[in-house]
Amino acid sequence: MQNQNQSLLVFSLFLFLCFGVSKPDLSSDRAALLALRSSVGGRTLLWNASDPIPCKWAGVLCEQNRVTVLRLPGVALSGEIPVGVFGNLTSLRTLSLRLNLLTGRLPSDLSKCSNLRNLYLQGNQFSGEIPEFLFGLHDIVRLNLASNNFSGEISNGFNNLTRLKTLYLESNQLSGSIPDLSLPNLGQFNVSDNLLNGSIPKGFSAFQSGAFVGNSLCGKPLKECDVPSGIIVPSSPTGGIGSGNNKRKKLSGGAIVGIVIGSVLGFLLILVILMILCRKKRGNKARSMDIASFKQQEVEIHGEKPAGEVESGGYGNGFSVAAAAAAAMAGNGGKGELNGNGVKKLVFFGNTAKVFDLEDLLRASAEVLGKGTFGTAYKAVLEMGTVVAVKRLKDVTITDREFKEKIDGVGAMDHENLVPLRAYYYSRDEKLLVYDYMPMGSLSALLHGNKGAGRTPLNWEIRSGIALGAARGIEYLHSQGTTVSHGNIKSSNILLTKSYDARLSDFGLAHLVGPSSTPNRVAGYRAPEVTDPRKVSQKADVYSFGVLLLELLTGKAPTHALLNEEGVDLPRWVQSIVKEEWTSEVFDLELLRYQSLEEEMVQLLQLAIDCAAQYPDNRPSISEVRRRIEELCRSSSREDHGHPQADQVNEVDDAPSR
Repeated sequence: MQNQNQSLLVFSLFLFLCFGVSKPDLSSDRAALLALRSSVGGRTLLWNASDPIPCKWAGVLCEQNRVTVLRLPGVALSGEIPVGVFGNLTSLRTLSLRLNLLTGRLPSDLSKCSNLRNLYLQGNQFSGEIPEFLFGLHDIVRLNLASNNFSGEISNGFNNLTRLKTLYLESNQLSGSIPDLSLPNLGQFNVSDNLLNGSIPKGFSAFQSGAFVGNSLCGKPLKECDVPSGIIVPSSPTGGIGSGNNKRKKLSGGAIVGIVIGSVLGFLLILVILMILCRKKRGNKARSMDIASFKQQEVEIHGEKPAGEVESGGYGNGFSVAAAAAAAMAGNGGKGELNGNGVKKLVFFGNTAKVFDLEDLLRASAEVLGKGTFGTAYKAVLEMGTVVAVKRLKDVTITDREFKEKIDGVGAMDHENLVPLRAYYYSRDEKLLVYDYMPMGSLSALLHGNKGAGRTPLNWEIRSGIALGAARGIEYLHSQGTTVSHGNIKSSNILLTKSYDARLSDFGLAHLVGPSSTPNRVAGYRAPEVTDPRKVSQKADVYSFGVLLLELLTGKAPTHALLNEEGVDLPRWVQSIVKEEWTSEVFDLELLRYQSLEEEMVQLLQLAIDCAAQYPDNRPSISEVRRRIEELCRSSSREDHGHPQADQVNEVDDAPSR
């Protein structure tokens, strides 16, 4: 009996050794993800902790019963990641924690993720030296550690990452020289804005200069390295090359002093000349105030900041709309050119109530809203309390008669989804357009502006409503004639009312400006067949609207390369992902809570791809697009999908105890 018990004990020990220490599985992956959520602060991850299958959680993708992708970009995570989280996520192939507020050193158990191919950690506050364990992840293809606080030297250990195609280390505190790395597959490289010095190795000379600026580096592609100090120059006192005098000597102290004194005197002379010229120019334009002096306050409206956060003079700097027209009046000798009668006035459209005149507008306090494609926009508060938006056009090259004919057409546009043009002012030097002011700013600012914990998420109802309103506005424009198009459709030109109704702006302006305003226009939104941005077809408008729909659904700005990690444009990036993975890979995390509306979201995404087809004939008309969006909105309205405030409550309810 004793021998039988001993045999049983030995067999049990054998089973324990074989199976007692279980390999990581989906349950261990789930536990690791929950440990990550409970260990970092900031915004709550919208995961259902009671669900035993984490593959349904936002940002999580599984294959063969293991978590292989974890994408949590821009969700305001903060604090340090403790050791013990990634040691269980050993099947990870892609890890994206970019654009958060994570601090401290990288956890050492990240070294156990031996299958890792893509590691995106840019835009955090990680610190310390780049850890050696990263160089053991031999399958890494893309590594982005940019915009952190990494310090120390760039290690030769990067040579171990032979499959590396992308290495971004810019905007850190790395020091020392760049090692002569041998990475045959490297196609993307950046070490700009660090503390590096020395010469750039020849192996990196093919990259653009922007990859190295902001350091103390020299050599191709930057300027050649300086000759060391104390250089010996040839001396030829007899003036003849053939004199046989090949002696060399250093520059004397007197020569150096003479060079320095001469340089200083030359600089002072140039400074005096510039001061005289500036004083003369200022005297010729006394008491006139050019709005261009405020250009340092203007920012491009690309959705990086909401309208309320742009750098502007506000109301306390004494800046007024008079800055624009005053320069014109002074330049014209006080003679208005608008109506040929010497009367300087605003021209109002249709039944617009004339509750203010040009003088009222010139006295209004103003705030810079942003610098757009066709000029600078201002929020103007008139003395009687009326608020309007004023756009100061730039690069208008057509005659006053042409301008009046074209602007009359713009003023005649009347639709609930257009920002109405109320009045305009025209002179030789100044062209002002007066619009209704939209208090919620642009869709671009709403999507990409505030990503912090206090952000009110945009729910499906708001996003689909914005898409429908914009489509209706474009459809109205296209109904005015087969040659009528918008030509500048982008998220910063979709303005919103307090109830989040979409209003299309900047329509009809493309034909007013010269070519200098157009080259960089609609970057990321422009249809591939468009060669002249001033001549955009209606099918090209549909393409731009398709990109806008993708931006609404993904939360990604089409002009921001870092958001598209593969470096391609937004339509191609979405098309590169198989349809079965759209829910986990493509949709904005804020939309993933609406699981009952997944079918509608997928249908709208497919519509966006149809609109952004490569060839114009393959794109639907805007009327067809509007009809399909209306059907989706009717379908989704039958589902129960809360309100933005309700979404915020849900986030709090799902918050883990910390």
